[in-house]
Amino acid sequence: MNIRKKIVILFFSFTLFFLSVVNSANAQWDKGLLEAGKFKLPAATASDIVANLVSWLLGIFAFFGIIGFIVSGIMYLVSAGNEEMISKAKKYMMYSMVGVVVGLIGYVIIQAVGLMLSAQSF
Repeated sequence: MNIRKKIVILFFSFTLFFLSVVNSANAQWDKGLLEAGKFKLPAATASDIVANLVSWLLGIFAFFGIIGFIVSGIMYLVSAGNEEMISKAKKYMMYSMVGVVVGLIGYVIIQAVGLMLSAQSF
């Protein structure tokens, strides 16, 4: 089997595992929000919704960055001395590290702006 096929299978199996963990966590959801067959959402402001959305997006971003790092590490390990594959693996590893760093910087900036707008300190 081709190495790319193995990497794709590994990526999708990690994704399937991640989705199954999220689904099992949703099974533990609080039943107190369901009353007499009506679905009631807790009160939330627009800033709460945006903050939760950004947190989810950054979590997904970090997940894919870590998966990219793992895949590039596997590519490096199975390269068996092939210089072209080693250089590709190093390049992909650098890209995934840069992506994770950019995501972390984005998170810090979002937190700092949020604190400044709410007139709080670190």
